[in-house]
Amino acid sequence: MLHENEFDRELIGNVHPSDWKNPIPDGRYNLVVIGAGTAGLVAAAGAAGVGAKVALIERGHLGGDCLNVGCVPSKALLSSARAVAEVRDAARLGVRVDGAVSVDFEAVMQRMRRVRARISPIDSVHRFRDELGVDVYLGDARFTGDGRIEVAGQTLQFSRAVIATGASPFVPPIPGLEHSGHLTNESIFDLRERPERLVVLGGGPIGCELTQAFRRFGCQVSMVEMADQFLVREDPDAAQILFDAFSREGVEVHLSTKLIRVEVCDDGTRRAIIEQKGKEDALPFDEMLVAVGRKPNVAGLGLESVGVQFDPQRGVHVDDRLRTTHPNIYAAGDVCMAQKFTHAADFAARAVVRNALFFGRQKLSELTIPWCTYTDPEIAHVGLYERDARAQGIEVDTFVREFSEVDRAIAEDREEGFAKIHVAKGKDRILGATIVGRDAGDMISEVSVAMAAKLGLGAIANVIHPYPTRSDAIRQLGDAYSRTRLTPGVKSAFERFLAWRR
Repeated sequence: MLHENEFDRELIGNVHPSDWKNPIPDGRYNLVVIGAGTAGLVAAAGAAGVGAKVALIERGHLGGDCLNVGCVPSKALLSSARAVAEVRDAARLGVRVDGAVSVDFEAVMQRMRRVRARISPIDSVHRFRDELGVDVYLGDARFTGDGRIEVAGQTLQFSRAVIATGASPFVPPIPGLEHSGHLTNESIFDLRERPERLVVLGGGPIGCELTQAFRRFGCQVSMVEMADQFLVREDPDAAQILFDAFSREGVEVHLSTKLIRVEVCDDGTRRAIIEQKGKEDALPFDEMLVAVGRKPNVAGLGLESVGVQFDPQRGVHVDDRLRTTHPNIYAAGDVCMAQKFTHAADFAARAVVRNALFFGRQKLSELTIPWCTYTDPEIAHVGLYERDARAQGIEVDTFVREFSEVDRAIAEDREEGFAKIHVAKGKDRILGATIVGRDAGDMISEVSVAMAAKLGLGAIANVIHPYPTRSDAIRQLGDAYSRTRLTPGVKSAFERFLAWRR
């Protein structure tokens, strides 16, 4: 991370100050937390809040990926990118913008750094020490035996420990890639100049979000994805809507395509050599973003010395209560979980505090965890996909409402997308939902609340929604379910009753 301006200096002063002095260990800690990303911060704050003696260890920057190189900086960029698109598309709403729309890339990146610095005090070493009473240690942590962790030459003793070291970008072993000067999410936010040509390797959430943002900033963007659709987790109809949006915006998407090598020419220019259907092609680029996945941070922790099982792919092995193979050591967040989301790490850490300190029995599998890819349109999901339900032998009924049938979406000329809810066949028990459209990430929470509270789709039909809103689409799906209960036999009985009442 570069530290060249006031906002970077402010950030570092909060999350990893150069003059920080580690405390002197005094007695046994109830909980030692390794890693100060979302999971670690939540675990440390939660445990300290109920009176535990807590130590928090971080080798890099407090706040982890989310604050420094993930959610916060990326969403700041997406906000600027959305503004560009709104202005360029204003004519379709009857608003004329005279002259060309230009992007001040330096100003966009400077705003991102200002946002990041402004949010950083909540994750700062000073807040955790002075307000929350947590002993904060900066340095590399390593288990040295049962109940012992070493950091910066000191030994900490603990009753319970939490491994929350997160994950790092995975860089595949492709010839020439390692020495190509490529970017990852850990370095792309350090850019000071806009690349004219950007190649994005990988079509997951990070790749898709930054592909669209940099295209809107005026870059020529080419995405390379090995699968036959990007966002492979999502339903094909959801991914297709975003694919169509990318096509309209001029993104060059190469699906079912491999990057086979990266070449650096004699004049210093670089080329990505790709292969599709047995044919090779070259994509010249100024920068390449590698976004093909993440690997858990498990190296150098001394896990072998305390019998904590792990592997480079899955990370730390945990049971459904987030306990490792050592009874006094737990893990939470990206280092052990398949769902690598900030909010998932947050609530997993809450479960760890209950389970580790208070004999709790909260299960990871009991958490209702939604997620969203913050492209335009957004793609949000919670629960099971239809394919997952059928794979488990669960028959489903699916209700879909296109936004082209929702008045607010029509009024805003934002008709692309849909809301889709799966219920158990013949019942209103919600199994899962996908929403594609503007602000889908906000809308999915209504379905998540219903699922967590075990409210059926029929109950949503009885909740009055403001008109006109996009979220009224969810209420309309409830109406669609209710209409299925009016079978021909029931309708005939109603007709006879009403005829008798006349």
